[in-house]
Amino acid sequence: MASNPVDPLQTLSAALAVPPDSKEQGELLATLRDSLEAHPGPIPILCTTLVKTVSGAGDSLLKRWVLDLLHFAICRSALSLEVRTQLASQSLETLVGLLGDPNQATVKVAVQCFATVYALLFRWLNNRQQWDALSQAKARILEFVWSPHVSSGVKFAAVKFMQRVILVQTRGIIDPRLQNKNDPNLSMCPTDHPFISVAALDGEGLKLLESVITMLYTCKNPDILSAILNSWATLIKLRPALVDVVVSTLAQWTPVKLEGLPASSIKSVEKSIRILLVHISRNSPGAPFTSQIQAALATQGARMDQAAAAEKQRKVAAAAEASRKRSPTGTPLQDVPDSKRPKLESDVILPAGFSGFDFTTLPATLVTDLIVANIQAFSEAALMGLVQAYRHSRSADSATPSTSIVSHPSAVPAIQVQAPSPQEVPPRRPATPTPPPAVATVVKEEPLDPLKMDIDEEEIEYEPDRLNLELSGGSEAVPEYEAALDHEMDLAFDLHPADFKLPPPRDLTDDERNSIVRSSLGRIWEGAKDLAPSDMFSEASLEELRTSGADMWMLLIVRLVTRVTDPVSSDDLIEKKPEDLSDMVSEIYSHQDRLRQTLCDYIIADFSGRLRLATTWMNEEWYNDQIQSTRDPQWAPNYETWLNQIVAAYQTHLDGKDRTFSRFLLDLPHVPPDVLSLLRESCVEQDRRQMGFAALREFVTQRPSLRAEAMNMLLELTTHPDKVTRGAAINTVKRWIPDVQPMDNMIRDFALQLLRRLQSRPSPEKSEDYPMNGDVNHDEHMEDGQLPPEDIIQTPYLPEQLELPANSAQILQHLELLFALSTKVPEFLDEIFAAYGGMEETVQDTIQKLITPLIRALGSTHGRLLTLLRTFPPGAESLALRVLTIFTENGRPSAQLVTLVKSLINERDLDARFLIPIIAEMDKADILRHLPRIVSILNGKPEPKNLVRSVFSSIVTTPPQTFGSVTSNLPRVRQSELLTPAELMVLLHESEKEIGLKSAIEAIGICFSMTDIFRSEILAVVMNQLMDDPVLPTLFLRTVIQAVTTYRSLVGFVSTTLLSRLITKKIWTNPPLWEGFIRCAKLIAPASFGALLQLPKDQLRELVDKQPSLKAGLRDHVMKKAGNKARVAGLLEIFGEDDGSSNAPESQLAAVPLTSAAS
Repeated sequence: MASNPVDPLQTLSAALAVPPDSKEQGELLATLRDSLEAHPGPIPILCTTLVKTVSGAGDSLLKRWVLDLLHFAICRSALSLEVRTQLASQSLETLVGLLGDPNQATVKVAVQCFATVYALLFRWLNNRQQWDALSQAKARILEFVWSPHVSSGVKFAAVKFMQRVILVQTRGIIDPRLQNKNDPNLSMCPTDHPFISVAALDGEGLKLLESVITMLYTCKNPDILSAILNSWATLIKLRPALVDVVVSTLAQWTPVKLEGLPASSIKSVEKSIRILLVHISRNSPGAPFTSQIQAALATQGARMDQAAAAEKQRKVAAAAEASRKRSPTGTPLQDVPDSKRPKLESDVILPAGFSGFDFTTLPATLVTDLIVANIQAFSEAALMGLVQAYRHSRSADSATPSTSIVSHPSAVPAIQVQAPSPQEVPPRRPATPTPPPAVATVVKEEPLDPLKMDIDEEEIEYEPDRLNLELSGGSEAVPEYEAALDHEMDLAFDLHPADFKLPPPRDLTDDERNSIVRSSLGRIWEGAKDLAPSDMFSEASLEELRTSGADMWMLLIVRLVTRVTDPVSSDDLIEKKPEDLSDMVSEIYSHQDRLRQTLCDYIIADFSGRLRLATTWMNEEWYNDQIQSTRDPQWAPNYETWLNQIVAAYQTHLDGKDRTFSRFLLDLPHVPPDVLSLLRESCVEQDRRQMGFAALREFVTQRPSLRAEAMNMLLELTTHPDKVTRGAAINTVKRWIPDVQPMDNMIRDFALQLLRRLQSRPSPEKSEDYPMNGDVNHDEHMEDGQLPPEDIIQTPYLPEQLELPANSAQILQHLELLFALSTKVPEFLDEIFAAYGGMEETVQDTIQKLITPLIRALGSTHGRLLTLLRTFPPGAESLALRVLTIFTENGRPSAQLVTLVKSLINERDLDARFLIPIIAEMDKADILRHLPRIVSILNGKPEPKNLVRSVFSSIVTTPPQTFGSVTSNLPRVRQSELLTPAELMVLLHESEKEIGLKSAIEAIGICFSMTDIFRSEILAVVMNQLMDDPVLPTLFLRTVIQAVTTYRSLVGFVSTTLLSRLITKKIWTNPPLWEGFIRCAKLIAPASFGALLQLPKDQLRELVDKQPSLKAGLRDHVMKKAGNKARVAGLLEIFGEDDGSSNAPESQLAAVPLTSAAS
């Protein structure tokens, strides 16, 4: 394939021609991909063209192929750095949009692309809009790292992206001579960058590094841990200053958070850390830390050896246990010899065929099925007999002395231990076989640590008879005090319960009571840990066991605190005096509040670890308030008081990325308004923004009772003045568009109400501006589309009345939500166009600027936009023109767009500006027909003048002398369809009436300013062509004057040819042209004298009367020329040379040579 590349366009066309998602299409695209990998030259063109089609498209084979090709081109291809950077810049908006794609595979590829795009664009970024988009994408991807709802593939890609961000946003080599262009970092960014804050990026990079370190200590996913460790090799290579942090982190790491995972997974992470430490020690940046690394490696080696031994022991124990439990015998086992058997020794000898078989390799489900099948083979009586026989054998083992513990002879006296006779033991458990008497053994009299004794699970049987018998020792007498106690207990059964009364408790001080309560609560809470399931059980199978015990203890603690018996109902308190009773009641409630404060302080000390306790407490407080309120309407509720205490105490050290607080609020039975207000404030603050939006989002989706209030807050925040806060709110609500109800309708209504708000007008200062005749309704004077004042939506972040002239930031507060929704719901574009006509002019101008990013993102092939251009409502012409201009400002308009605009011009009376974007794509006949309308927009202002200049540049071909040279005037249509400079100038003169004299003068001036095109020889051709017209244009002589003023080389042509032809045409018959003739003659004098002498005497006399300054020059010219004396005398008479002497003219005439000039 590398030697014979395929034609990319032909292969792609063939793939698009076959049915979508078919096998044939897949094969064609695979062939094209193989060819492009070997010959990547056409990749930038293909990616730039195709990437725009994937935005908003559904999942398809073509979309996946395009994204994979883009990922290859940006991240892994052999293209140059500049080409990949340009491709990343062109694809940025599309990739940002793909981060919200419902397909997780698409999101994963987009995130993988951003890992390289971020670094590429950071080096060359000089566009504020692109930087904002890149920052938005970065924030979105970093959310994926902590989100529990994304797939593992997206999370891995997000972690790698975060590592790349850390590299970019930390400082590398400061010396610019040694900087690596392939390692973009903060050192390359100037501190005075216009829109990039180096300090903020540096702080964010260090914070992300802290987050990665925290993840290394807390994450339970071995794959993510391995990904982090693998990326740190590059980090220490490019950022030697961070080696200290990395080594310290790795040296202190332990697999505490990985408990419960398979040993192989833990071992894999340990190996990754070990490999990284060894790698650091072998490179120069790690040399100063060699001793620390060696110590860490030694500690880790011991830890790994210990874990390996424990795992091996566990496997051996599990194999022996499984082997023992598979014993097929159905009869009681015989008594074993006196010597103690090993604990894990199998009681059954396996058949010869299975002696070498490893039963641990069998699947767990198969082993379970075999066990159940074997148990079902026995009857219930037989099975109970087997159980009793097994217990009998184990009892015999435990009663048989072990010879291994017989001590050597010593000075310590030995004692005789004899087993008691069976008659001495009360037969309380007849079903249990009586164990045989044990053989007396001499043992060393030294204490044994019961914690170090090896006891089998089966040995811990609750058999009080045998246990009491063994503990009594048979020969030892019961102490007298114990016998007396037993006697009293036996007599206690003869007492009647009604006659028994507990002694009164000892009076305690307040401090003693509080101390007892605190210690009791602490013991209860700590004791709940004993109920936690052991590590030998899986998470899934014992989820209920994990929570049930702790929940019961929590419920007990909380109810002890929240439940208060009404002190007034006590008989003892009724007898008290009223003032004493009031003090006692107050003291009881104060004591209960102190208990609550103790519980509150305990929760705040570790809120995330005691979240369930806090939730349980608040639910019980709320329930208790409900009960008490029904009994006593004057009851002072405790729920909101202590909830505010928790919120106020926790928000001082709240972590913005901690979702614990939002989960706590979500589980509350009732959320007071002040807590919701706190969430609103959190959304505005940078450190707590993520928590605030997460909580409000959960309220909307999971708490229907709070949905309206939470949604209203989110929608109001979409109008916040701060761009970051507003963007976060918009991204939050946008996820429910277009199919999640009822949120979808709420968002649509709010966005449209904001749009209608822009149609409102400032309230009139004087009521008499509106006629109020009789029953005339005030609403009749409102413009179409306006809302009544009482229906205009208000938010805390928008002014009550729209300020005019419009402020760009304020208008964006109204429209940014609608613009964001339009990418998902194109129907919103119809609403924008419909409301546009009812807005004030400055608001319209602002919208034209703000809508630019949206139109660029949708593209010129967007169906809804093209439909709107064809059917936009009256009043929206300027907005439609802006959309058309955006489509064509960076490229040629499509044939579809040109046809659409042509039809609009023919069907509707539109502004000539609609022709400007497509005029260069028309043929010559259409250009000549429509150009006068375009020129007529000139009004002396710079903007129309620049537009017309751009039109002239696009439709006029350069003169032949410049062919082959580099020029910025690149024609966008065929050369034969362009106008020559002479044709354009002639058209401007011949259409002066249609255009208007002022606009035509300004257009001709634009031509003269384009000196590289309208040179002197071009102007000579224009003047000759205009002279051939039957009727000279009014502006002709003005153009001639401007030409000779600009190019003095044209003076000879004008004086010898042009003026003579004008005299032949009797120019004096047209007063405006005659006036221009006189001025031109004066301008080019004395070159014009020869032509002026051809004028009739009357016209010559009129000329010198209007321009007396020409008389002297003409007189001298006549005196120097030889000619007819009579004619010279006549001319001199016209020129005013009659001084009264009759001889003077004759002497002067004699001195002038005769000429044959015609009169």
